[in-house]
Amino acid sequence: MASGTMTWRAATEAALYGPGGFYRRPEGPAGHFRTSVHASPLYAGAVAELLRRVDEALGHPAELTFTDVGAGRGELLTGVLARLPEKVTARLRPVAVERAARPDGLDPRITWVGDIPDGTEGLLFANEWLDNVPVDVAETDAEGVARQVLVQEDGEEMLGEPVTGGDAAWLARWWPVDGAPPGTRAEIGHPRDAAWARAVGSLRAGLAVAVDYAHERAGRPPFGTLAGFREGREVRPVPDGSCDITAHVAMDACAGPGSTVLTQREALHALGVDGGRPPLSLASTDPAAYVRALGRAGEAAELTSPAGLGAFGWLVQPVGEACRGLLPGRPDPAPDGAGAEG
Repeated sequence: MASGTMTWRAATEAALYGPGGFYRRPEGPAGHFRTSVHASPLYAGAVAELLRRVDEALGHPAELTFTDVGAGRGELLTGVLARLPEKVTARLRPVAVERAARPDGLDPRITWVGDIPDGTEGLLFANEWLDNVPVDVAETDAEGVARQVLVQEDGEEMLGEPVTGGDAAWLARWWPVDGAPPGTRAEIGHPRDAAWARAVGSLRAGLAVAVDYAHERAGRPPFGTLAGFREGREVRPVPDGSCDITAHVAMDACAGPGSTVLTQREALHALGVDGGRPPLSLASTDPAAYVRALGRAGEAAELTSPAGLGAFGWLVQPVGEACRGLLPGRPDPAPDGAGAEG
């Protein structure tokens, strides 16, 4: 390996989570890009509704845990707490899992930790977390051999050694590129599979949900999805801490037995988020209510747009029988039941 170069996985880990890393900056993710959490309070309301369904399915346990993985600055947890009845919040243990420091002024009821707690019962929710779990990148050379892509801090790349071992096995199964035209790229997703298995395994009973940019084996992008984002714009991915570095998630590889996959549009509709416009008659009978309803409809339309946030994938994995079927979806996309354990 040439001096000053690293694999993309190592470079991304340092750039996002090391000292001075992007996710440790004081402005947080909301200072640079707009997620569903930031787009509308309707999103927190939908997650609160899902948590209520989990609570009911589990028989209203004495301690119900809501674990927000990749919690940012606690925006989703704050929104969910505001939308739950007291009979639920009285039993609720809200947990933020985030590697950045706890923000000032956060609701004291929220526990702030750096790793997912074990043995919980409730809902584990990971919104745009897996796409920031660092992965290595492979690219085919002139002979069609998949090689590791190495990168310098300024973003300049070069091809390294051929991909071997577990990386090669993962590619062969989930994202085959050997023999493909030169320049074909893939992100080697097994660190995400392991991260999701660890997250699901933390639950004693309940439901685990991952929401992210996603693709499945039949439609992998031929040149990969590695990208950078800064101040609301897509930029060249440079692993120097100046930008977010992200890549879409191979959700079928992550999925464990009993999982279902659906779009955010499908999930939010099932949770009561509807982008339909209010009846025009309301404008004459109650103009203020009409304006409020129109605003909510616009926010719902943004969250469920099939050309935008509505196209996100929701990977839904129950732990135990009680929470099966809480959201509709396509069956487990892992053809032989491999993936995260649950």
